[in-house]
Amino acid sequence: AGLPQRLIIDASHGNSGKDHVRQREVATLLAEQVATGGAALAGIMLESNLLAGAQSLDPEVGPAGLVRGRSVTDACMGWESTEEALHELAAGARRRRAVQG
Repeated sequence: AGLPQRLIIDASHGNSGKDHVRQREVATLLAEQVATGGAALAGIMLESNLLAGAQSLDPEVGPAGLVRGRSVTDACMGWESTEEALHELAAGARRRRAVQG
């Protein structure tokens, strides 16, 4: 159809084995692909929140029992890991631009 062949990669779920900690490893691999000219990568999705992990909502306690900034659905990367991943991805993009001119 003449459309560009580009992908957005989900670093969570199957690509990290559903382990939120491994999203960081996936981001590292993708940053290296970007740095070496991987033009097919259009973007990356990370499951991120202020605090790492997930929590369950206890119906008897309600929202008062929740920790602010931690997911109530899928386990997420915390702020620090997210920031590191974004810096690494940005560095990969800078390396690619330096090579490509």
